[in-house]
Amino acid sequence: MRELPPAGGAPGAAADDLPAMSLLDHLEELRKRIFRAAGVYTLAFLACWTVHRQIFDFLRRPIEPHLPDGKLSFFAVSEPFLLYFKTAALAALFLSAPWLLWELWGFISPGLYKKEKRWAIPFVFFTSFFFIAGGVFAYYIAFPFAVDFLLEMGQDFEPVIAANSYLRFLMTVILGLGLMFELPVVIFLFSILGIVTPHFLLRHFRWAVLLIFIAAAVITPTPDIVNLCLFALPTIALYLLGVGASFLVYKKRTKAKEEQLEPRPPG
Repeated sequence: MRELPPAGGAPGAAADDLPAMSLLDHLEELRKRIFRAAGVYTLAFLACWTVHRQIFDFLRRPIEPHLPDGKLSFFAVSEPFLLYFKTAALAALFLSAPWLLWELWGFISPGLYKKEKRWAIPFVFFTSFFFIAGGVFAYYIAFPFAVDFLLEMGQDFEPVIAANSYLRFLMTVILGLGLMFELPVVIFLFSILGIVTPHFLLRHFRWAVLLIFIAAAVITPTPDIVNLCLFALPTIALYLLGVGASFLVYKKRTKAKEEQLEPRPPG
């Protein structure tokens, strides 16, 4: 898949250290991975569907204190089924995330060197961890705060909250923050591949902050600075965590190069 050795790899590593795969081989591998991932996700969805009402009740809790009778509204006969379907689909995504990420790693691993393939289990673990952590942060902190703020602004009106709009809003926040929380893993992988260095990341920190605030503005329900900071500041902290991980990679790479340059004693 590539001809140059990865940054941090052993000097003199040749391109033929990588397994040769044709385009058809890649497509066949992709087909198998997608099929297996879809199968696991379907099983996770069926498992979540058996408890879809309980899952929806769990997702409804942040809004319950603001509802007169504790129930959301719907305006079409098909909406309850679609709501439960989306609920089970969201839960299935988090439930099957480790396996889906394992399949992703399995697809890209043929293009990696042996030293890079050692990161398979850490990649799956930390990627799953940060994705789930982002969802947890969204559900327990960011989303309830946003709901309280928005409904306080509308206290002069009688709320009629549609279940479909509420769930769409909630899914946007949960999935958005779940993806934003992947930032340290992305930075760490880019550091291993030699795409970025800690010095590069710190030098362009202000641009990273700008991009983070833009991404936060996309998933933030309101344009106010309080909600915007609630979404952006944790991501900036995760960026700095990624810089620390990048520094560890850089330090290890530098030490390996120094050891290779040291003259060996004769005989």
